[in-house]
This record gives sequence, structure tokens and C-alpha cells, in this order.
Amino acid sequence: MTYKLIKNGNLIDVNGGTTVENAAVLLQDNTIVGVGPIGQIKQVDDAEVIDADGGYILPGFFDSHLHLTFQVGSMQEKILTPFSMKFYKSISFMRKTLDAGITSVRDAGGADAGLKAAVEQGLVAGPRMQISINALTTTSGHGDSWNLSGIDTTTPSYPGMPSGICDGTEEVRKKVREIFRAGAEVVKVHASGGVLSPTDHPEFTQFSQEELEVIVQEARFRKNLKVMAHAQGAESIKNAVKAGIHSIEHGIFLDDETIELMLENGTYLVPTLLAPVSVLETPNLPDYAMKKASEVADIHRESIAKAHKAGVKIAMGTDAGCFPHGTNLRELELLCDIGMTPMEAILSATKVSSELLGWEDRLGSIEAGKLADVIIVKENPLTNIKALQNTDNIQVVIKDGIIQKDIRVGSAIVTSN
Repeated sequence: MTYKLIKNGNLIDVNGGTTVENAAVLLQDNTIVGVGPIGQIKQVDDAEVIDADGGYILPGFFDSHLHLTFQVGSMQEKILTPFSMKFYKSISFMRKTLDAGITSVRDAGGADAGLKAAVEQGLVAGPRMQISINALTTTSGHGDSWNLSGIDTTTPSYPGMPSGICDGTEEVRKKVREIFRAGAEVVKVHASGGVLSPTDHPEFTQFSQEELEVIVQEARFRKNLKVMAHAQGAESIKNAVKAGIHSIEHGIFLDDETIELMLENGTYLVPTLLAPVSVLETPNLPDYAMKKASEVADIHRESIAKAHKAGVKIAMGTDAGCFPHGTNLRELELLCDIGMTPMEAILSATKVSSELLGWEDRLGSIEAGKLADVIIVKENPLTNIKALQNTDNIQVVIKDGIIQKDIRVGSAIVTSN
């Protein structure tokens, strides 16, 4: 057994919403075994001591919606880049995600079972993953990147990544089963159009109510797994909520009826406020993407503000991949801009996200018995949420009891074999 003692820090308690000064956290192997004021922590003579130096101790963050195997660029780059390059590039994307203090993610499409296994086996450093493999989409929908030129830029399918295009209840049923066969732990469906797709719009509705219900039914047959829905238009969100879908991703055009439905059904909302904002900041994107992003950015903020005020459960997700990996925590500032307090924003990226993924029994807060995912931040994020955007302020990152980053010695790629 090995012990690590984090001391001389200020613990941000996401359960109580308070800060514990002069706090310490004792880790045994990959488990938290003691938390509280330093005087209450068991003394272990041979513990490795990590001095927080007056910094702030938090649970490892979640990003509940990202894409680890790509990062948006020009259409020319997408067409000309060899297919296998995306796996090599993902090594850097995962490293940057960890360095930002994000130790757990829900990949919303692109990461396959091999990428997840490579991290779990210690071949590469990366966050803990819940994977959806590929998103289900209709022909001409958000996941069908057939262009008006006749050139299809949809990511090619391969044995570990079935095509997500399906139409009609029987195709949908079979496609869900194919996605599960490839290793999906959550089902992703495009219930509406989107900003970056060439032949639809965020307000376009995809899949019928019956098709969405079949998707949820198949997921429940599979050990009661959950479904996440890219849903931006009001009608698509209502259809998804009525079908029993667990979380709404993006939620751009929320109206009062939709919000009420989400409250009644306990549906989570993952806003990804950074997604349309970042599209507008990215050069060399197609004109159709820029046009749609400019149309929805303000509406998006207003909708999420309304949902938050009404009490909808909001988990942090960013759509990283639509912007550079490692800048994910800019999302927390945007959540504060729509009315969240810094503590509420931090909760969305820790405790609430762990509940969304069904991992609340082992992650999302710093408590005895939970997995040792802990970060140390130099500046108090409760007084300056923007401090989390500077990865130099994220001084130490511990995932599963292993130090993944220590600003004093530099980031280290950690392998187990």
C-alpha cells in the first residue's frame, strides 16, 4: 500500500458548498481514505507529501460532452489528412484534457473501445472515459456530412466504429445493437440538425418520436444504459424528453413548455455554451457554419439562463473538438455569465456530471471511499472562475491515485507497463 498526503490547502467541498481551510486529503493507492482539517487526518509516516502551498483542492473535473479524436480545422485539412492520424493526434488531445484538470469525460462520438482500453491499460495518458462510439443520425441529418458538391466528408466507418446513419424503426433498432456491439456505454443520437453539418439547421427535427422511443427501449434492454441526445430545436428536445432520453445536449431553442417537460422527467441539460462561440472564433470554417453559429449564439445563452433559473439539472459539457482541447474550462465562465454562481458552475463540472454519468458513488466529490481524482489549483476559483482557464493555475492533477501532472516538475506521461 502506498499513501499520499495532500496538505496545506483549502478544500472546496462540493457537497456542503463551503471551503475548509488548512485542509488535508489522505490517499491510499487509488482511494481517498481521509478528508478534513489536517489535525483530523491519520498520520502515516511513509506517506508521500504533496504541499498544496495554500492552493485550492477540488475533485477532478468532468467534461460531459467532448470529442477526443478530432479537433476542428479546415475542410481541406480534413480531406487530405490520413485516416489513422486522428488516433495519434488524440494522444495530445487527451494530455491537454488532463492538464486542464479534467479526469473524467463522456465522449460524444469518435472515441472507440481501443482508445478507452489504451488509457485503462496505461499505454497512453488520458481521462477516464464513458464512450458512445458513434452518434445515430438520419440520412441528410447532423451526422451525415454529404456536401452539395457531392463530396462526402463523413468520417469513415471501420470495425470498431459502425456508421451511425439509419432511417426507420428497424434500422434504428439494429444500429443501436451495432453500436453496443462495438463497446458503447451510452447511446448518442442526433435528434436535431446542427451548426457544423452542411445540409440541415439546428431547428430541423430528426428521427420520429417512435424511432427515439425504440432507441431508448434498446438502451434499457442493455442493462438500463442511458441515451444522450444532440437536440437543439424545441420540437426535437420535446420529442427526446418524451421518449425518455436521459440528457439533452446543447438545448439551444428551449421554450417554457420544453423546460417544464425536462423538470417533470428529471432530464439533464448539457449546454456546451462554448460550442457556437468557438465556431465564430475559428478561421477557415465553411460559411454555412459561421452563419448558423451567429444565428444561435445569443438565443443559446438566453435559453440556458432560463433553464438554470427554472431549476433544470445542468452538467458541464463543452463540445471540445469543436475548439482546441485543453481550453474546456472556459465553459465555466460562460455558465457564470448566464447566472450561475462560481460554486454552481464547479458543481456542474463535478458532482452533477458524476450523477449524469452514473458514477456518483465513486467520483464527483472528495470523500472517503471515493476514487482518488484530485486537483490542486493555485488561485481561488470561487472568487475568480476565469483562473481555471489558465492551465498553469492547475498545478497538480491526480487521477486514480496517480500524479498525472505536477507543475513543479512538469507533466509526465504515466504508463503502467
